[in-house]
Amino acid sequence: MWYVYFLRCADNSLYAGITTSLERRLTEHNNCNKKAAKYTRVRRPVTLAYAEPQTNRQQASRREYQLKQLSKNNKEQLVNNYQHINQPEK
Repeated sequence: MWYVYFLRCADNSLYAGITTSLERRLTEHNNCNKKAAKYTRVRRPVTLAYAEPQTNRQQASRREYQLKQLSKNNKEQLVNNYQHINQPEK
């Protein structure tokens, strides 16, 4: 299983990527200077803002490209809807 994800950076920007392990990748973005994306290294800490499963790497890459083409407003709307759905009940 592959995942397409958005990270919320410390400067409030969004970073898109793909991975097979969200937990591992988040740790790399926050703690590893060799495996973290250059973009996120200077914008730490980062948190997972959005994730969506994909069947394989090809589909994940295609979806990542589609998400990157969205306007900032559309990206924020996607993230807000995701967080609303995935918030635990109080």
